[in-house]
Amino acid sequence: MSAPTPSTTPATEVVVVIGAGAIGQAIVRRVAAGRTVLVADIDDDNAAAAARTLEGAGYRVTTGHVDVSDGASVAALAEQATGLGAVTRVIHTAGLSPAQASPQAIIAVDLVGTAHVLEAFGRVVAPGGSGVVIASQAGHMIPPLPAEQNEALSRTPASRLTDLPMLQADAVPGSGFAYALAKRANVLRVQAASVEWGDRGARLNSLSPGIIMTPLALDELNSPAGETYQEMIRASAAGRVGSPDEVAGAAAFLLGPDGAFVTGTDLLIDGGVIASIVTGRFQVRLS
Repeated sequence: MSAPTPSTTPATEVVVVIGAGAIGQAIVRRVAAGRTVLVADIDDDNAAAAARTLEGAGYRVTTGHVDVSDGASVAALAEQATGLGAVTRVIHTAGLSPAQASPQAIIAVDLVGTAHVLEAFGRVVAPGGSGVVIASQAGHMIPPLPAEQNEALSRTPASRLTDLPMLQADAVPGSGFAYALAKRANVLRVQAASVEWGDRGARLNSLSPGIIMTPLALDELNSPAGETYQEMIRASAAGRVGSPDEVAGAAAFLLGPDGAFVTGTDLLIDGGVIASIVTGRFQVRLS
């Protein structure tokens, strides 16, 4: 009697999307066919609504609760994800904008929260997996930081980031500057963490979108800074806002096989806003 044939059923692949907004959902539609999707958000209603939308489009979805500013919450989400299967895609989109929050809240969510996500999922991402962090063009708007600050933002453990002098309230005077600093830190953090993800056979990159038409962008356009945003749009080469689907196309490249040789980098997808700043066509003002 011949020996039984070992099972060749492939392991379930899991796509984790942190932040249940328009950009996260658009990326899921590009990369999650045939995979299990775990949609996580601090607002359970938002996660449930995103799940319903994705399920209606044919995706297999479950939801999770996460507060990215809390390391234990992010670790619990990583454990939930591994309970579903092999984590092969991590999409981190959660964040607060300058019109939505105080400087310290932005530091806690956009900066420290990203560090928590990269640490927790860097311990569980499957070989051959990949991750993308949604940063922002704002991270390209501030001058270069001193080398010691770059190093601190890149490598300080997430649990100790808020102890850094450069992140104290008196050093981060406004929400606009806090947001730009957090997004610069995201890019630096991704570059450093990509080496550790690489030890697991996985890749990690960031995307820096410009003004993408989402509820968050509408909050900014309707805020006191709205006119500055309109000027920024007019000064850009594209002369318009972007769409979540355009971000998703770039993310799909970074997450998928066509981006297999790309890791530890940031892709600026801003319609030419940063080019207009560099060439002097637009003068940026961060508060």
